[in-house]
Amino acid sequence: MAYFDNAKVNDKVYGLVFGAGKIAKIFDESHYKIMVDFKNGYEVPYTEDGIPGWGNFNKQTLFYKNDVDLTDVDFSPVTKVLSVKKIIKLREKKKLQVRLPSGVWKNVKKAELSYIEELLEKEKYHMFRKKPDKNKK
Repeated sequence: MAYFDNAKVNDKVYGLVFGAGKIAKIFDESHYKIMVDFKNGYEVPYTEDGIPGWGNFNKQTLFYKNDVDLTDVDFSPVTKVLSVKKIIKLREKKKLQVRLPSGVWKNVKKAELSYIEELLEKEKYHMFRKKPDKNKK
């Protein structure tokens, strides 16, 4: 039994990528099970297991709002605004993170390329950071 087998239109959900939203449509004959409208304007299809049709995700990122525990999710503010040169360097070294629309920090490979390009074009460098070193406290 999949997570969203009993989903209903207008069920409140929370996506780790896009934040709060609600189920807008249920699909019968499609790879995707539901369409979710998020409060920040995004509309994204999801599989019955909560995997989005956006980005490079292979695990569940959508949950019913009451099932979400965000205590282990990193929403911390950026401490240092990076230069374009540093962003490129960290991306090449696979140590660059981006703040997703929900406010969660994730590896830049998890985000849609158009989202990354838009942030860079609009010079929103504060939306990027170096991946924190797990050994430091």
